[in-house]
Amino acid sequence: MKDSSLTTETHETFVENLTVELMGIPSINGTDGEVEIIHHLEDRLKKLAYFQNKPDLVWTQKFENDYLNRKNLFALVKGQKEASQKTVILHAHCDTVTVEDFGALEEGAYNPSKLMKSLDQLDLPDEVKEDLHSGDWLFGRGSVDMKSGIAAHFWVLKYLSERVEEFAGNVLFMINPIEETTHGGVIEAVPELERIQEELHLHFVNAINTDFTGPLYQGDKSNYFYLGSVGKLLPAFLIRGKETHVGQPFEGLDPNHIASELFRNIQLNPNLSDYHAGELTPPPTALKMRDLKPTYNVQTPIESFLYFNYFVHGNSPDKVMDQLRSIAEASFEKVVYEANNAYRKYCKKNNMAYTPLPWKPNVTTFSELYAQELRRQGPELTERLQEILETYAGKEDPREVTRRMVQEVLNSSSSKDPVVVIFFCTPYVPRNYVKGKNDNEKKLLGILNDITSQDGNIKILNFFPFLSDSSYLALDDTKEEIEQLIANFPGMEKLYPVPVDKIRKLDIPAITMGVYGKDAHKFTERVYKPYSFEKLPILIRDVVVKVLGNEST
Repeated sequence: MKDSSLTTETHETFVENLTVELMGIPSINGTDGEVEIIHHLEDRLKKLAYFQNKPDLVWTQKFENDYLNRKNLFALVKGQKEASQKTVILHAHCDTVTVEDFGALEEGAYNPSKLMKSLDQLDLPDEVKEDLHSGDWLFGRGSVDMKSGIAAHFWVLKYLSERVEEFAGNVLFMINPIEETTHGGVIEAVPELERIQEELHLHFVNAINTDFTGPLYQGDKSNYFYLGSVGKLLPAFLIRGKETHVGQPFEGLDPNHIASELFRNIQLNPNLSDYHAGELTPPPTALKMRDLKPTYNVQTPIESFLYFNYFVHGNSPDKVMDQLRSIAEASFEKVVYEANNAYRKYCKKNNMAYTPLPWKPNVTTFSELYAQELRRQGPELTERLQEILETYAGKEDPREVTRRMVQEVLNSSSSKDPVVVIFFCTPYVPRNYVKGKNDNEKKLLGILNDITSQDGNIKILNFFPFLSDSSYLALDDTKEEIEQLIANFPGMEKLYPVPVDKIRKLDIPAITMGVYGKDAHKFTERVYKPYSFEKLPILIRDVVVKVLGNEST
């Protein structure tokens, strides 16, 4: 395949210009900009010579019941060298986070040249100043996360569309919104991928994501390819204590005391990091911790609620549940011990007779609690949970909706003893990575290994360390493990309906060959031009062509 372009514009100039062009569209998650950028890219695709002759190969997929009427964008280029069903997906997300972090510089957040002039007037860290003055970096919101990734893929699609007679196979370009929050775009895309796979008789052999990559530690100069993506669970705890007047504190059990002990034992605990396939996840981090007391009074709280971000590489939902159950039992036991110890000392100081407090450690999962109460209460319990779901879904934070459902089962139970209930909330992000389980994956690994053998600066890791849309193209959790997740995730079918059966059927090896930059989600966000605009598009092109079974470019 020839390297000469059919246009006079170099590929690095094209990618940089398109990046700046796309950055000029403020496609903040949850705004009309997510719709505008899809329309802009659709119009740009339709202007390519290939799609002018085949306009039906550019299309959008509208989401049902979306308040912004957002869409996914698809474009398919079919190689003509010989008949082949093999298809590579080039995918990227088009939404960004907000620009509030830019402060007074917010007006220039989408204009790199203006922003870089303004940044030059600030007192910035030495590393940022050095990058700013080097000429090798482009600053601004979406520069690395991930308008440049879209631009790199767009160039590859354009390049191949101009040379369809030189390769066999197909290339599917897919752009998704709603990545920065719920991955809603790619989740919506799954049934569409299933549809076109069946109707067009495509065989998806690989997907390539260009989401941002960067240094993994201070001074890291390597570039990385990732063979998969980290998974994420959101385990939660609803804790019921025993209320009392603050003047009689030992007659109650404060759920915040248990919550604080859970926090202490889970937060940043490296023993809970998931080591799998030679790589380690970051430890759990609390994302919410509060009691459920609505107003001030001198009664101690009755219930507390907390949940954690929990990354996984190899751990299944049931394994995580077992880990947290053990921690919850130990935490509860320690709180009871501390309360008794404090009461014993108080009684001694006050010349009172000490009698051990009545509390006993009590930990259960939602599935256990629900099964117990369903036997006792019958189908009316399920009807009440469905009513809560219908009343609050779409109107309240989905984690709070799940909490309400757990609370309903707990508060209607026959026991009023203090208890910790463990369950899962939104989101569920599947874990996956390419292992070489079949000839297709082995071939892909061989191609990537060839690249790294020729370029020692590029390294291969198994798990993209940030959350990625690639998680929804394949999954490693078994059917039984998913069933355990669903059983402990009340309302999942409505609050976060991941089409796990369709994902498992698609089973697309999804890798990340990302643009390179620094400070994503910060006002100093920037993309490194020599790699992202010049080198990466060529690498992606070559991988696509070789994966499809063609000669090297």
